[in-house]
Amino acid sequence: MTAAHRIDGRVVAAEIDARTTDDMARLTAAGIVPTLAVVVPTHDEGTAWYVRSIARAGKRLGITCLVDTLHGADAATLAGHLKARSADPAVHGVICQTPLPAGVTLADLGTAIAPVKDVDGANPTSLGLLATGSAEAFAPATAQAVLEILRHEQVPLAGRRVVVVGRSTVVGKPAALLLLAEHATVTVCHSRSTDLPALCREADVLVAAVGRPGLIGVDHVRPGAVVVDVGTNPTPDGGLAGDVDPAVAAVAGALTPVPGGVGPVTTALLHRHTALAAARASGR
Repeated sequence: MTAAHRIDGRVVAAEIDARTTDDMARLTAAGIVPTLAVVVPTHDEGTAWYVRSIARAGKRLGITCLVDTLHGADAATLAGHLKARSADPAVHGVICQTPLPAGVTLADLGTAIAPVKDVDGANPTSLGLLATGSAEAFAPATAQAVLEILRHEQVPLAGRRVVVVGRSTVVGKPAALLLLAEHATVTVCHSRSTDLPALCREADVLVAAVGRPGLIGVDHVRPGAVVVDVGTNPTPDGGLAGDVDPAVAAVAGALTPVPGGVGPVTTALLHRHTALAAARASGR
């Protein structure tokens, strides 16, 4: 059997960056410098690496990234800082990185981010707008990355069976909403789903976003299915592992790698959302 087509997220990200570069040219000509504030509440090596990649990509595009390190801050302090960044007219996008301190949820902090600057869809209001199909909502970047990858690969969605494994408000639920808007027939599975392999084998498109390394094996995948692996699980050697067992490549028709799949597209979309937020704030 032929190995699965490897979907290169860097190629998809480059196409998104090209559109952002066009937008940036117009914004720069108008004297507008899009600015993204990234709040980092805990010390985590994976998060630190990701934030550095966001800053590097922003610099390349001409977007200013303000990294606010608040290690050990309590919920009230974090919420206050997010509100302050949201109120700053010089800041166009605000995100709060995970993991969060013990006892603090993203839903608790998301309400502190103004929806017009919520470029990673953390505010429950943003999720509500997304559910109603509002064009004003910024979807969580990782969830939107799933759709951007499928569009780039020209994967037909209307009427097709899509299974999303994971029901978080960061990826699973918003990804399901975006796929429903494309007229896919969507099933959302989770830790309490009965006979997960059988449910997954029904999928023409399988999205793994549960945060458990190697959970999705060969027995979960219909031959020829498109598999999008959202997992970014740290490994003992400092690398990353996806939610999908690499052996799935022998069965799937197409597969996103980890790293190099969804991650670069997520970063590109964060910057695109920031540029769009800056354009909207200026009335453009």
